[in-house]
Parts: sequence; C-alpha cells; structure tokens
Amino acid sequence: MAEVYPLRGIRYNEDIVGDLASIICPPYDIIAPEEQKLYYERSDYNAIRLELQPEQPEDNATNNKYSRAGIILRQWLKQGVLEVDEHPAFYLHDHYFVYLGEERKRRGLIACVRLEPWGNGIYPHEETYPKAKNDRLQLMRACQANFSPLLSLYQDPERKVASILAEASQAKPAIEIADSGERHIVWAITHPKFQQGISQRLSSQALYIADGHHRYETALDYQKERTSAAATFSGKEAFNYMMMTLVEFSDPGLVVLPLHRLVRGISPSVLAGLKNRLEEFFILESVPLGRDSIDSSEPSHFGVLGLESGRLVFLKQRQDIPFETMMPGNRSQAYRSLAISLLNHVILDNILAFAPDSEDVAHTVNAIEAYQQIREGKYQLAFLLNPTQPETVKAIADAKDRMPRKSTYFYPKPPTGLIINSLD
Repeated sequence: MAEVYPLRGIRYNEDIVGDLASIICPPYDIIAPEEQKLYYERSDYNAIRLELQPEQPEDNATNNKYSRAGIILRQWLKQGVLEVDEHPAFYLHDHYFVYLGEERKRRGLIACVRLEPWGNGIYPHEETYPKAKNDRLQLMRACQANFSPLLSLYQDPERKVASILAEASQAKPAIEIADSGERHIVWAITHPKFQQGISQRLSSQALYIADGHHRYETALDYQKERTSAAATFSGKEAFNYMMMTLVEFSDPGLVVLPLHRLVRGISPSVLAGLKNRLEEFFILESVPLGRDSIDSSEPSHFGVLGLESGRLVFLKQRQDIPFETMMPGNRSQAYRSLAISLLNHVILDNILAFAPDSEDVAHTVNAIEAYQQIREGKYQLAFLLNPTQPETVKAIADAKDRMPRKSTYFYPKPPTGLIINSLD
C-alpha cells in the first residue's frame, strides 16, 4: 500500500508578495499561451515563472526556460520570497469553486507519497504522452522541486481519515485565498497525534492517480537518475517522494468532466457517407440543438455535432454488432465498455482511419466551445462524451488497464504555487 508522509512545505512570504491570489496559477498543461502572459502580468512573483517559463529565441542546452525557472527559484529562496516551513506538516486544503451554479467544496490533503512502480499501491487510469514527460523531466532536473501536487484518490469507508481532518480544521488556517470565484483555505497539520493517525490510516489504502500521470512517471525517471548518480542511497532522500493532493472517492466536491473530441481533415466523400457508415454500428437519434442537455445518461452513448445541420445526433451501441472484434485483444472488459473506447476504435480508427496521435483530433471540456468550432468551420465534427464516474476510474485501474489519453478532466485543477515541495 501507499506510504504517506508530511512535508516541510515551501510557501510564499505574504509580507513580500502581498495578496496570495496574485501568485497562484493553474498547472502547466491547461495554460493557454494568452493566459501565460496574463499570469506574468499579474505579479512579479506569480508561480507561472517557475511552472511555465516562455521560450526565447536564444535558448540552448544550458540556457533555456528550465534553467531560468531554477535560477528564479533559488533567488526567491535566498531573498525570502519563498520560505521553508519550520516543521513538517500535512496541508489540509479546502478548495471552494462554483459548478453548475452552485458552490462546492473539495477537501484534499497535501502530502508526500513514496514513489513506487505502477501497481505497488499506486495505480494509473489513463495513458500518457512521451513529449509531456520530457518537458516535466527537464524542469524537475533544473529546479529539483514539485510546484503543483498530483491529484490522487483514496477510499475512507469508515471515515477515519475524515474525522481526523475535521478535527484538524478547527484550528486557525495557515493560508486563505479568494481568487476569481474560487477560494482556498489551508491548514498546516503539525500535531504528532494527527500526523500519525493520517499516515497509519492511509497506509492501508491504495492511491489512484486522477490527474498528473505524466508528472508521476517523470518523478520515477528522475528518481532513477538521482539514485544512479548518488554515492550513497538510503531510500529516504527527498527525490523518493512526490507531492500529491489526496481526495476521498466519495468527496462531494469531486467533479469529473468529459473531454470532447474535435475532428477535422475528413475528405468530403467520407463525410458525405459517414452517417450511413455509423448506422452499421450504432442506432442514431437526431434531436434539435436547442435541447437543454446533451447528457444521454448512459456511459456507452455519445453525441455528434456536424453530422446534421442544426442538430445533435446521439449514437447508441447496436446489440447485434460484435464490437469486441474491433477492440484491442489485451484490453479489460471495463475498457471495452467505455464510450471513448468505442469512439477511438470503431469511429476514429476503423471508419475514419485516423492515426492514434493525429493532429487533426483535438480536445475540449466545453461543449459550447465545440459547437462554436463547428459553426466557424475550424473542425468538421465534434463528438460529445459523458463524464466518467470516479468508480469507473477505479474499475479501470483495478483491472490494471488504462483509459485512452485525455479521457478525464478532474475539475478544478489544484493550483500551482500554493505549496511547493523540495526534492533536494
């Protein structure tokens, strides 16, 4: 099972940086280029300067965006912009946000977790991209730090961990931030009784990576590098651990959004005959676009925009078609029943003949944005998927399988810069 420990967090000094809302930013993988500029303008100390430096024309192997981030980190530590907490702590993080017009709270525990190979108490649920891992590895080498935590899930059926966290949250918070409709309240849990209780109760649980697969695999590679270069190795070095935010599976603030697919590059002749091809595999139901909801309420159903003008077409799996023959033979039953698996293997691979990493397939969590992209002619089709339930994520991981890349979007992302973890 997973080994979970407190950490001596690195935190911003409010006396120098001012409002902490000005220094946090999202994780690197959801920051658009135009947003990157906005976060730079927000504060001279915004965590974007560590998480995602811009590239420069004169960049080379030794002077680049990664080395610049490392220089800034060391400067801020020396100047007192960033300070290391005196005592190790678990950081209880209540993340308030608005979803579907209502405020929700996701309770997470920021902790250090010992790195283990996949399947040794820590389980993935989604496939990854090699390019993203290389980017994060170079940043980790230059900075020797985690700037944002992974999001992982655990089970607490008897509410033992929850009761400890509830008691710990009666103390005065260490951090309070209100930022653009979101709020963050953080407690530093330093009492030995609480720390021991948390570590003991979580040590009997498996952890399921919800968000941050690339960073976890990067951390494993970084651990190998540091271990092979070390003159001595105890196993307790900081690089043997990864900072995570741990959230209970049944937490009412745990929101999973779908990542819809946008497709272009389809020839006119293929597009003209696509509806007939789809009817070979699916039952099609066409509804006006004015319909309030696109949720088909069944995970094996999904919708298509662009197939019929002004309408949304739902696809329902036909029971007389042997879809098993179109799925990879080494996949679990849990994988084969996913709508995204049907979309990838039956439609994108079989009917439309797209390569797995085609640049003509894009992703968005926003169905309205998908519709706009179709209207503006930037993409020809949008496949609208339903959200994956947390129990499905667990079922896939327990089957030692992985969902296709970009299948889940846990909302909102834990912020970057709230707590920083040193790997040195």
